[in-house]
Amino acid sequence: MIRISTIFIAICMVLVAASLGFVLYSVAGISGSESAIVALTALTCLILYNALSMRLRDRSDVGGQIADLSRGTADLARQVAEFGRRLAAVEGRVTSANSTGADRMQGMAGEINELGGLVRQLAASVAHHEDLLAAAPVAQPVASLRDDLLQRVAPAATVVFAPPPPAAPPQPISRSQAQLVGAIRHAIDENRLDIYLQPMVTLPQRKVRYYEAVTRLRDERDQVLAADDFIEAAESAGLIGRIDHMVMLRCVQVLRRLMIRSKDVGVFCNVSAATLASPAHFTQCLDFLEANRALAPSFVLEFKQATFRNLGPVESENLAALSQRGYRFSIDHVSDLRLEPRELADRGVRFIKVPAALLLDTRQSATSDIHPSDLSDLLGRFGIDLIAERIEGERSVVDLLDYDVRFGQGFLFAPPRPLRPEGASATAEAPQANPQDLNGAGPSAPVTSPTAPPRATGSAALARRALGPN
Repeated sequence: MIRISTIFIAICMVLVAASLGFVLYSVAGISGSESAIVALTALTCLILYNALSMRLRDRSDVGGQIADLSRGTADLARQVAEFGRRLAAVEGRVTSANSTGADRMQGMAGEINELGGLVRQLAASVAHHEDLLAAAPVAQPVASLRDDLLQRVAPAATVVFAPPPPAAPPQPISRSQAQLVGAIRHAIDENRLDIYLQPMVTLPQRKVRYYEAVTRLRDERDQVLAADDFIEAAESAGLIGRIDHMVMLRCVQVLRRLMIRSKDVGVFCNVSAATLASPAHFTQCLDFLEANRALAPSFVLEFKQATFRNLGPVESENLAALSQRGYRFSIDHVSDLRLEPRELADRGVRFIKVPAALLLDTRQSATSDIHPSDLSDLLGRFGIDLIAERIEGERSVVDLLDYDVRFGQGFLFAPPRPLRPEGASATAEAPQANPQDLNGAGPSAPVTSPTAPPRATGSAALARRALGPN
C-alpha cells in the first residue's frame, strides 16, 4: 500500500516541474513544447533522485536490522551453550546417582542372599529338632530335652553369629613424668620408634588411596607407648622435634617403596605444633623435605585443627616455606565444623579429616554455618577433599555416602598395622608383594596382619549389625 508521504512527494515533484516549465515559457520566452520538455526532464531527475535516496535509506535500515539479528543470534548461541553445560552437569549427576544406586542394590542383593541362607539354616535346624522331639520317649522330662537342644544349638550359634573377639588393648603402665621422659629419650636413642600404617579408602569403592603413619614407641621392656601417651611429655621435654624428624625419614622410605608399585598413592605424616614453632628443629626437617622435594605431591603433612587456629608469625612463615616447596597439608583432630575453606586453601590445605560421628551429629547443623551434608561440596570448590575418619560401622558408611564423602578411614576398613621389617629398609630391594595390594584387592602393601581378625561376613556380619557399631 502506497504511503501518504510518497504521494505527497510525487505531487510536490510534479508541481516543481510544472512551475519550472511555466516560468521558462512565460518569463524566458521559450516555446511551449520546449518548456514541456524541460519540465519533463526536471520531473525525471527529481524522480531518480528520490528513488536513489529511498534506496540508500532502506539499505541503512536493513544493515541495522542485520546487525541486531547478528547480536540476537550470538546471544542465542551463548544461551544454548550454557544450557548444554547445565545439561551435561545434570547428566553427570544422574550417572553418578545411578552408579551409587547400583552399588547399593548390589549390596542389598548380597544381604538378601545372606538372609536366605540363614532362613534355610534355621529351617533345617528346626526340622532336625522336631525330629528329635518326635523320636524322644514321652517320659523324658522336658528340661532334659531343652538342655539337649541348647547343647546342640549353642556350638552352631557360636560359629555362625558370634563375631571374632577384639584384641584386648594393652594396659597402660603408670609412670611418673621423669620416668616417661626417660623412656622416650631411651627409645629415641635406641631407635625403638615404630611406624604403623592405617589406610584411607575411597567411598564407596573402598580402594586404598592413602596411608596415615601412626607413631609408636617401645620402652626398654618392649611396652608399646601410643602417641597420646607420650606426645605431651615429649613436647615438654623438647624431644618432639627429633621424633618428627625420625618419623619423616621413615615415611619417606615407605613412600618410595609404595611408589615403586603404584604412583597413585600417598602418605600422611603427622607434624607437631612444637616442631613448626622451633627454628632449630624446623630447619632440620625443612632441609630434609627440600632434599625429597620430588615426593611433595604424594607426601602430605598433617597438623591439628588447634595448630591452624593458633598460628603465630613464625608458624605462618614456616607453613608458607613448606607450601612454596610443593607440600600439601591436612587437618585432623577437628572438634567443630566452623571452617574457613578459602583461608585454609590459601595456606595449602588440601585435606580435612572429620570424625564420622561429628559429621552425622544432627546438632552440628545448629552450631555451624553450613549443614554437614553440604560440607564436602563447599570444600571441593576450594580444592579440599573431606575425609571421614573413625568409621566403625556399615551404617555410618551408608549415611556418609548421602553426604557425598569420597574418602573414609577407620577400624571398619583396617586398624593401624605395623610395618613389615622390609618396610623401613632401603628401597633398593625389589618388592615381591602382589601388585593388587595397593588397589584394595589384597592385603596392604606395607603392612602385615598375621594376628588381625578377618572381616566378618555372612551371618557374623548380620549379628554385628544387630548389636550395633563397635
